Amino acid sequence: MAEKMIPPAKKRANNNNNNNNNNSSSSSTHTDTEMERSPANQDKSPPKKKKPPSTSSTLESAGFFEATTSGTSRDVSMLISKFAEVLSERAAADTSQMKELEVILTEAQNLESFLKEKKKRLRQTLALISDKLQG
Repeated sequence: MAEKMIPPAKKRANNNNNNNNNNSSSSSTHTDTEMERSPANQDKSPPKKKKPPSTSSTLESAGFFEATTSGTSRDVSMLISKFAEVLSERAAADTSQMKELEVILTEAQNLESFLKEKKKRLRQTLALISDKLQG
């Protein structure tokens, strides 16, 4: 009847242990410990309580966490300051390039107006020459 309550995998292990125990002189001692380890008897035993972590290990882990946090905080601050420095350098370079482009655009606009004025004078001169040749 007890064998029906034990799962098949356990049954084989118990049968092997029983065969081995029959050969030894302390078979009754092993049978009692096997009965104590069986699932039916485990339900009756009180659950084992987990031991709370000792205060020294908690303090060590808290100290380790604080050290890691402060180290990480320093690293992040350093990275942020480098990032801010790179951004400010890039902004300065962009501003410089914008000023250069504005100067080039102004020069191009001045040249365009100069060429338009020159074209207008040239047309007037050609019209004058054409009138003199026809007249």
